[in-house]
Amino acid sequence: MMNDLSVTRNTDNNRASDFLGHPRALIFLFSTEMWERFSYYGMRSLLVLYMIGDLLKPEKAEKVWGLGSLRHGLEAIFGRLSDQGFASQIYGFYTGFIYLTPILGGLLADRLIGRSATVLLGAGLMVAGHFMMASDRLFLVALFLLIVGGGTFKPNVTTQVGEIYAPGDPRVDRAYSIFYVGINIGAFFSPLVCGYLGERIAWHYGFISAGVGMAVAMAVYVVGLPSLPKISRPRRTPIKASADAGRARASFVSLLLLFIPSALFWAAYEQQGNTIAVWIHDSIDRHADLLVWHGEIPVTWFQAANPILIFLLTPPLVAIWSYLGRRGQEPSTVAKMITGFVLLGLAYVILAAVAWSSGSQSVSWLWLLLYFAVLTVAELHFSPIGLSLMSSIAPDHARSSLIAVWFTSIFVGNFLAGTLGGFWSHFSAPVFFMVVAGLGGVAALITLGVWPFLNRMLSRAGRQL
Repeated sequence: MMNDLSVTRNTDNNRASDFLGHPRALIFLFSTEMWERFSYYGMRSLLVLYMIGDLLKPEKAEKVWGLGSLRHGLEAIFGRLSDQGFASQIYGFYTGFIYLTPILGGLLADRLIGRSATVLLGAGLMVAGHFMMASDRLFLVALFLLIVGGGTFKPNVTTQVGEIYAPGDPRVDRAYSIFYVGINIGAFFSPLVCGYLGERIAWHYGFISAGVGMAVAMAVYVVGLPSLPKISRPRRTPIKASADAGRARASFVSLLLLFIPSALFWAAYEQQGNTIAVWIHDSIDRHADLLVWHGEIPVTWFQAANPILIFLLTPPLVAIWSYLGRRGQEPSTVAKMITGFVLLGLAYVILAAVAWSSGSQSVSWLWLLLYFAVLTVAELHFSPIGLSLMSSIAPDHARSSLIAVWFTSIFVGNFLAGTLGGFWSHFSAPVFFMVVAGLGGVAALITLGVWPFLNRMLSRAGRQL
C-alpha cells in the first residue's frame, strides 16, 4: 500500500543555488536540525548525572509525579534497583522510544495533517518538554513530551530534505551529507554549553538552555516555511499489487538478518551517555592544563568527543575506501559492518584494560580519547553503511517502512543499553566493560554466520556484495 503525497515542488528552489550550490530551503532545514540536535544531545548529556546526583535523592524523588510507581513497576520486573540502575533504565527508555515514535510521526504526516504541520507540532511539544525539565515534579511528563515531540519532528524534517529536489536530481546525496554536518555541529556544541551550565551552575539551567535551542529550531523552521515544498493534504491511493514484491520480501529478510547485530551495536554504543558518564565522574582524573582550559574538565564535555571525531575521521576513512575501490579492494558492505562490530568490541576492551591496570587509582582522561576514536571509527563502519544499505535495497513503495523497521533496531538497542547499564553497580568496571565488548563480538559472529544467506537475499533485492 502506498500513500500519495501531492507535492508541488518549488521550481525556484530547484533552480536557485543560494547555499553551497543547493536550494535556499536546505539552509533552513540544516539549521533547524542543528538546533534540534543541540537540544537533544544537551539534554541527554545531563540526564543520567542529574538523576543520580539530584533527582533521585529521597526528599526530591517522592515529589516527582509518577516516579515512585515507575520504580515499583520496574523493580517488579528487574528486581531491586540502585539509583544508578534506575537512572539507567529511564535513560534506556527515553533514548529508545525516541527511535520508535518516528513511525507514528510518519503516519501522522502522511495520512492526517501533512509534513510541515507535523514538524511544528513536534517542535512545540519538545520546547514544552525541555522547559518542563526545569521542574522536578514534571520530570516524567517532560520526558513523555520530548519522546512524542521527537518522534513527530525528526522523520519529517529528514524527509523534507529530499523533497526540495526534483526526482533524479544528483544533488540529493550531497544534500544529506551537508544535513549530517548540521547534526554533528549541534551534537558537538550542546555538551559544551548545556552540559557546562547544568553540571557547573545548576541542572535546570542546562535543561533550559536545551529548551532555548529547540525554540530557536522552531523559529528557524517557521521563517523557512515559504521556501519549503508546498504539500497538499495527504490522500490515500488504492492498494495496488507490487511488481517487485519479491524484492520487498528479500529486503525485509535482509533487515531481519541484521536486526539483532544492529540492536547489539547500539546497546554497547549508547553506554557512552550512560555508564561511561558515571565512570568518568567517579574514576577519571579530569584535571587538564591546556591552552584554552585549566582545571577539571566537566563530565559532559567528553560527549563532544564523538561528533568532533566524526568530522576529523570521516574524510581520511572515505579516502581510504576510495583508494581501495580504485584498486578493486574496497571492503564489501557486510565486511565494513563486521569491522565496525569488531572495533566496537575493541573500544570497550581498551576501557577494560585501562580500568583493570589502574586498580583503585584514578585513570587519566587521555585514555578516553583513544576509546572515543576507536568507537567513532566503529560507528562510521556501521551506522551510515547500514542506513545506506537499507535505503538502496528497498523498493520505492516499501522504503519508508523498511527504514522505520531499521530504526526499531535502534530502539531495541537503546532499551538494552538501559537494562545492561543497570548492572553497572553489580560488577567491577573491567568486568562490565568486557561484557559490553562481548556484544560487539557476538554481533560480528552473527553477521559472519548469516553472510551467505544475506548475500543471497541482497542479490534478490538488487544489491551485490
